[in-house]
Amino acid sequence: MEITKRHPLRGYLYIAIAALLWGIAAALGRAAFTGRLLPQGQVLRPIDPLILSQSRTSFSFFVLFCALLLTRGWRRLRLPAGDVGKMFLLGVLGVAASNYLYYLAIQRTNVATAIILQYTAPVWVLLYTVARGLQKPTLQRILAVGLAVTGIALVIGIFGAGGFRLDTVGVIAALLAAFSFAFYNIGGHSILERCDRWTVLLYAIFSASLFWIVVNPPWKIAAAHYSGTQWLFLLGFSLISVLAPFSFYFAGLQHLEPTRAIVVSCLEPVFSIVIAAIALGEVMRLTQTTGIVLVLVAIVVVQLPDRRLHEAVTVVEPME
Repeated sequence: MEITKRHPLRGYLYIAIAALLWGIAAALGRAAFTGRLLPQGQVLRPIDPLILSQSRTSFSFFVLFCALLLTRGWRRLRLPAGDVGKMFLLGVLGVAASNYLYYLAIQRTNVATAIILQYTAPVWVLLYTVARGLQKPTLQRILAVGLAVTGIALVIGIFGAGGFRLDTVGVIAALLAAFSFAFYNIGGHSILERCDRWTVLLYAIFSASLFWIVVNPPWKIAAAHYSGTQWLFLLGFSLISVLAPFSFYFAGLQHLEPTRAIVVSCLEPVFSIVIAAIALGEVMRLTQTTGIVLVLVAIVVVQLPDRRLHEAVTVVEPME
């Protein structure tokens, strides 16, 4: 183990890239299911949220496992016995749960409702870290979280017609997705202080994949009779929406504490709206532009030096 300095700027960049990839994935999903990615107006048949979540993690695990096995060998893929249970919880309650519950919330309510409730996660992260005495409830952090949540509400048009839609199952799913998102920010940051990020990512998505195989066995997937085009889409979608962004996100968590990391992740819906406006020709309203500005201000506020508390600038990071 060696002591290395944190690089906050690098952490912000990594998480911003992850948010950008998630935004691209959101626009890609909308384009695919409206037939804009397929020739002659063909439209992909709807894919069940469970299979969408399952295939994303399973494909990502297979690709990452093969890559790490070829470049590192078996020995460097071993995980300390004491971290097996923690990694399983991170994969199941963090990665798997947040993905599935988010898509379930969209299915039962709408995108606006699902996003705004999921992105209350910065609030839960702040409350947890304050309750555990890990951070001080400074005005700076509270202001940043409030600006981020308000900005997202404006970006997704929650105050417009058809914005917020209540459905008991959908609302509960979205809130649980927020808790899961908060959980893997806090839990991931803790594990990454002592483990290599590629090992953490590998076992997190392996745990999620294993969980989904138990919940939804292969023969049930086969019974859905998805086409080759759908499976090809799912393969590409898994790399863009899971493997690549989580790789950058976990790298960012090595340099940022959870509150700052999760506030920066609020760029995801911002990128999604901007990409949709540019690539899909969707109109961006004044309220959305205002929301984008608020999210950007929140990111600036949360990264400002804390005058009351000098945070540690070193982190234990394993040698590669």
